Amino acid sequence: MADWLQHDGVMAQRIRNHDWATTSLGSLNTWPDVLKTTVALALASHFPQSIVWGADLITLYNDAFVPILGNKPEALGRPFNDVWKEAWSEISAIADSAFAGQATYIENFPLVIERSQRPELAYFTFCYSPVRDQFGQVVGMLNTVTETTTTVRMTQRLAVLDAIGSAVIEISDPHAIMLTSMRMLAEHLKVTHCAYADMEADEDGFFIRDNWLVEGATSLCGQYRLSDFGEGALACLRAGQPLVINDIATDLAPEVAAIFSAFGIVSTLCLPLIKGGKLTALMAIHDKVPRTWSAYELALLGEVTERCWAHIERARADGAVREGLAALERLNLTLEERVQERTARLLVAEAALRQSQKLEAIGQLTGGVAHDFNNLLTIIRSSVDFLRMPNLSAERRERYMSAVSDTVERASKLTSQLLAFARRQPLNPQVFNVGRRIQDIGDMLDTLTGSRIQVIVQLPEHAYYVRADSSQFETALINIALNARDAMQGQGTLILRLDHSGPLPPIRGHAGSNEHFTAVSLQDTGSGIDARTLEHIFEPFFTTKEVGRGTGLGLSQVFGFAKQSGGNVDVSSVVGQGARFTLYLPQVSAAGASESRPEGRQSLEPSGEEGKYRVLIVEDNLEVGRFANQILQDLGYETAWAANAEEALLMVGTDAMAFDAIFSDVVMPGMTGVALAKELRLRRPELPVILASGYSDELARGSCEGVEFLAKPYSADQVSRILAKAISRK
Repeated sequence: MADWLQHDGVMAQRIRNHDWATTSLGSLNTWPDVLKTTVALALASHFPQSIVWGADLITLYNDAFVPILGNKPEALGRPFNDVWKEAWSEISAIADSAFAGQATYIENFPLVIERSQRPELAYFTFCYSPVRDQFGQVVGMLNTVTETTTTVRMTQRLAVLDAIGSAVIEISDPHAIMLTSMRMLAEHLKVTHCAYADMEADEDGFFIRDNWLVEGATSLCGQYRLSDFGEGALACLRAGQPLVINDIATDLAPEVAAIFSAFGIVSTLCLPLIKGGKLTALMAIHDKVPRTWSAYELALLGEVTERCWAHIERARADGAVREGLAALERLNLTLEERVQERTARLLVAEAALRQSQKLEAIGQLTGGVAHDFNNLLTIIRSSVDFLRMPNLSAERRERYMSAVSDTVERASKLTSQLLAFARRQPLNPQVFNVGRRIQDIGDMLDTLTGSRIQVIVQLPEHAYYVRADSSQFETALINIALNARDAMQGQGTLILRLDHSGPLPPIRGHAGSNEHFTAVSLQDTGSGIDARTLEHIFEPFFTTKEVGRGTGLGLSQVFGFAKQSGGNVDVSSVVGQGARFTLYLPQVSAAGASESRPEGRQSLEPSGEEGKYRVLIVEDNLEVGRFANQILQDLGYETAWAANAEEALLMVGTDAMAFDAIFSDVVMPGMTGVALAKELRLRRPELPVILASGYSDELARGSCEGVEFLAKPYSADQVSRILAKAISRK
């Protein structure tokens, strides 16, 4: 028994018991890790999924896929093109595309399949996705599919019923109503003849009083005995059930058969409804190929009959009676309302499930944040308690002050990583040569990873450019490299590779893109990542390292940076052979790659007294405002303080010449710091603006590029450097 196949369920048991040695896959324990991982993920999924593997297209599937197969012969282990041979001409090109590396998503795709006693038309929404091995080669295909036959047919039926209702609503002649309805029904069901008959029935038989046939068939008036139609016909008629008559030439009395045969009629359906002692029947007639009608066609025919009769009764009634009948009809729950009701229930259930998943994720995230921050606060609080002690030596005072400073840095880094994962980290995107940056990082990694790890950088001949936050890009690669170092236990080979531009493949259920992307991969020779761990590696605070050796946020930062930059990150691994992380970023042209600032700005002269630069602080929080004001004054700046953006605009003046720089918070009541910066640039484009914030959704969306940003919590040294940089910039 395969140790890796630990899933419960019918299909897992059948896969364990199947004789795979007779297939090209070989025994279970010899399967490659990528196949084991794919099978494990499919078995754990509640969506119908099948796996098509290798050149022989060997088929595997999960429990949810079984109803789609119906009564087909055993499909497990058989070639996919043999399992679906009746539909292979329709889907072979899509499968070929998947094996060529291109995922395909199709909605409501019609297929004639054989999974019951006769062929049936069914509809499917599915995605064929290529499965790649650790070298990037396509080795299989994952088919995630949902059958939508019921939904499609309900939509079709509603369309037909609505069309018939709209067409006959103003018609008052009963014959015209029935003719119109039959003509539209014939067009929808693609039949060549449709007949309507008024019949009177008794114990011995029935009499066709009148008849109108589409396509010019003549009247079939006359009297017929029920015995001509075989046993049980009268019971069917009395119960209002369908009476299906096939092979008319042999089943009916000779005189009746002669009439039908004269018009080439070989199959007839009679759906009667007893209305006030009168039998109303619809006869939909097929030419050429006799067949039994499907439940879908029977249901639609019945609904058309009911709707036609309702229109006829309303047409015959007086105005008051017509309104009464319409009121009674509204009391019945229509098919459309039932569909809407079921859809609403489904949406409520899905929303509840999503909310439950969100709460579970929030609980896990909150627990991780609380754990890490409580540790950091413990260090800060203990250090502050010691600093309050009298007669504390200078050495110990310096030690505790350093502990507080270092811990604040760790807390700031923790919040930054969390914001990066949530794709809420303010980014400073710029166009840069990604190959040159990878080369620089490769040189730096030689020092970070140690002398026993060989770092190899593989770059293409041509330069490729991306538009992203270069600092976050470097951090992402370093985070991946440090994980690789730990997985290799300090010894092995790490390959940084930049691949040529290509489309973004579908990753973890997210759709791909046909735009051009650069692929930056890091391949290590470490222990690899097992399938269960692979599902969680990008989750915040998830780590396999020992306590104290990692926060579990490094790969979360990689994921958040990639997604916020318009790309994605993928990972493939073989246990015992290493792992490969691939970072996909949108490729751009080289335009704008220069890191020089725009020309045209002039140096600023101090506008305050005694040659001091004047800085306006905009901060609504009293404590933070006082602290920032004190920092800037201690740094030698002349300051003023506004409690909000509106007050700041009044203080700077219409030409914004009253200050040399603006140091503003972002999140404030009323106008935000981002809106303030935009207004100031209109008044005075060269005025330096520094925005400070612990978090801002506006900045995370990149809605205020071109201004300096300082993340809270900040130090006096950071404020000094960013102000000096902003004021001295040309």
